[in-house]
Amino acid sequence: MGNLVIVGGKPIMNYVVACLTVFNSGGEEVRLRARGRHISKAVDAVEMLRRVFVKEVTVEDISVGTEILTNYSGGESRVSTIDIRLIR
Repeated sequence: MGNLVIVGGKPIMNYVVACLTVFNSGGEEVRLRARGRHISKAVDAVEMLRRVFVKEVTVEDISVGTEILTNYSGGESRVSTIDIRLIR
């Protein structure tokens, strides 16, 4: 998928630039996906994109959920996820 941006440990501007690249290459939709402590970074990237760079971008859909991860010792932990769909 060329329109999926997975938010992780990089600075917020990296994800804003990734979204701008998709929109400038003719894409009409971008999805940002984050989990755990990176959720707030995804929200910040969307807000910066909407308010500063591309004012006609709107949030089409926001999906939240939980993933169950298994660690090396066999224990399980739950991690929150968010998927934000933007359209121009």
